[in-house]
Amino acid sequence: MGTVTRTFFRGVRSALTPAMLAFDRFGKPTPVERSAEAQAEVDRACQDLTLYQFRTCPFCVKVRHEIHRLALPIALRDTREDPAAKEALQAGGGRTMVPCLAIAGEGSETRWLYESEEIKRYLRHRFEPASTG
Repeated sequence: MGTVTRTFFRGVRSALTPAMLAFDRFGKPTPVERSAEAQAEVDRACQDLTLYQFRTCPFCVKVRHEIHRLALPIALRDTREDPAAKEALQAGGGRTMVPCLAIAGEGSETRWLYESEEIKRYLRHRFEPASTG
């Protein structure tokens, strides 16, 4: 039964892949605008962040859209295309589930966030510009 289930979900994933790629490309929100100084500060803060993901994961797409909206230059590591990225995720976070945001520089250890909504909440809390209204 496990083989049938895996085959079914592979088929579903294959059928949905073009839609996910189109949504990822054309569904991106408008990025926030910051002053050059504020963006430079954000850029420095993002040097400690790495998103482990893969292109067609719908939860990864949601996180990448939030990263785009917040204009964050976060390093992306594709765990499907890069075996070293998958190994680093397993070694550091203990699981290979994506999306996963690795946050270095918080104390002596790297923090690993695994849930897309938790990752988005963290990014908004840390990087959302103050309202100017």
